[in-house]
Parts: sequence; C-alpha cells; structure tokens
Amino acid sequence: MTLLTVSDVSKIYDKKPAIKNISFSFESGKCVALIGPNGAGKTTILRILAGLLKPTSGSILFKGLKTNEDIRKVIGYLPQYPHFPGWMTGKEFLVFSGELAYLSKDDATQRAETLMEKMGISDAKNKSIKTYSGGMKQRLGIAQAIIHKPRLLMLDEPVSSLDPIGRREVLTLMEELKENMTILFSTHILSDADEVSDELLLLNEGKLIESGSILELRNKYQTTVIELQFQNDLQNYQEKVDTLPSIINSTINRNTLHVTVTDSIQARKEILSAASTNNWNLTGFSINQASLEDMFMKVIQS
Repeated sequence: MTLLTVSDVSKIYDKKPAIKNISFSFESGKCVALIGPNGAGKTTILRILAGLLKPTSGSILFKGLKTNEDIRKVIGYLPQYPHFPGWMTGKEFLVFSGELAYLSKDDATQRAETLMEKMGISDAKNKSIKTYSGGMKQRLGIAQAIIHKPRLLMLDEPVSSLDPIGRREVLTLMEELKENMTILFSTHILSDADEVSDELLLLNEGKLIESGSILELRNKYQTTVIELQFQNDLQNYQEKVDTLPSIINSTINRNTLHVTVTDSIQARKEILSAASTNNWNLTGFSINQASLEDMFMKVIQS
C-alpha cells in the first residue's frame, strides 16, 4: 500500500531551481535510498518532506492525511548535522524530545529507556551528550526521531560524518529498524545504499533521473566487467581485446585491464580463444558484476 506520493514538487531559490518537478512514491515497509552527488537536491527533498521547507510548487500526499496537511506528527527526521545540547544527558534529551512530540512524561521516560537499550547506548544514558562518540550521537539522534513511533523515518546522510566503526554501527542499526518501519534516507555513498535499501531514487542536478527496486535497476542497467592481467605490454593487449565483438569498452587501472562486455559468457569465449590462438601472456582472468556506482554513472550518461 502506497505510503507517500510526491507529485511534481519543485523548489526555487533566488530564481534557481534546487529541485525540478520531482515525482515519486513508495510503499509502507520499504527502505528507500535517495542517492546522488552532493548538490543533487537530496537534502532539499527531505527538508520539504519534514515540513521545514515549503515547496515552490507540487503536492505531497501521505496516506491517511489530507493534501498539504502537516505530516510532522507521523514522521521522524534526523538532519545531516544534528545539534545536541551537550549539557543534557542522553536520557534527558530523549524525554524532552518525547514531550515535544506530545508524549506524556511517563510515556516519554519509558520510551527513552527502551530506545536507549535498543540503540545500545543505555550504559551512557546518564552521561552528558558531550561525552558521546559520533556513532553514539547518531544512535541518539535516530532514537529521538522514532521516540513517537512515526510511520516514516527520514535520515539525511546518516553515516557520512562517521568513522568506519560508527558507520558500521549505524548501518547495522538501519538493517534492524527497517524490519519495523519505513525508512527514507539520503546518501552519496552508493555502497551503503546497495547494502541496506530495497528501492532507489537517483537524483542528479535537481532532477529525478531514475527510480525503482535495486533488482529492476540492475536488470535494466547492469553490465559485466571482466578483469584481465597480462605479463607485459598491457596497452597493446587492450587494443587487441577492444576489437572483439562482445567488448563495449576497456580501461587500464593498476596493471589490470577492466573490460565492460555485453555478454559475459560470449566475451569469456572470445577472450580465451584469442589468448590461446595468439599465445597471449594472460596471467589473470576474473568476472565481476559492475558496482552500483558504475550503474549510477551509466544512468547519468544515458
């Protein structure tokens, strides 16, 4: 069942469009990644959905609410750079956030205790937030975003400022949360989107250029890359490989020839046959599916 429908939404600043006629929808229970390079319009979309910005044009329909009705009561939002009152303890901050979301003092306290345990930061519940690590602050920020049990959780670049340990903690947490709620998050780190999301919204220069499930988009745009290594004279072998019928293009990187092909089975036959017939000094051969980053670049260039 469709949870959110965005129709022809645009936002213009000083006569310059930040986003242009954006339309998309997704169902309850999905984890949707809003991906694109910095400046693509991801934060603008999330701030509009969170009610922090008004669109210049277009409409937003949330299931169960009237058109243009305030949706903040049914969504949770964590901005890219959240600010925390460092003098408060984690528990105090969550109780305060719960009361702002119209929970009673008792309900807010109970939810704070439950969420800090769920987020793995209960040992620090009575410590001031200024002592928290980056990963702990992100977990605390997510806890405040869901303390009122929203139907949609929105996260803006939730791991971009974290170290590898904090990043892994938050991605693991998102995997757990998506079992119980709908998540919309933005990122320019495509491997993160590939890891935790069910659907993708691809943005570039303020426009939505593609959308769909990861499987659908992989089937539509995915290509196969064969990696070849030769004993010597890599550029000479590149020229020979490029003449084979199933080869789209090739690049040389770190003493490896990366070959994009139309059909991996046919390309393997052609390459190995040519190597055998012409006594090529082929020392390495492997077949890899192109990454989500490769697919995104292909969408932009198509």
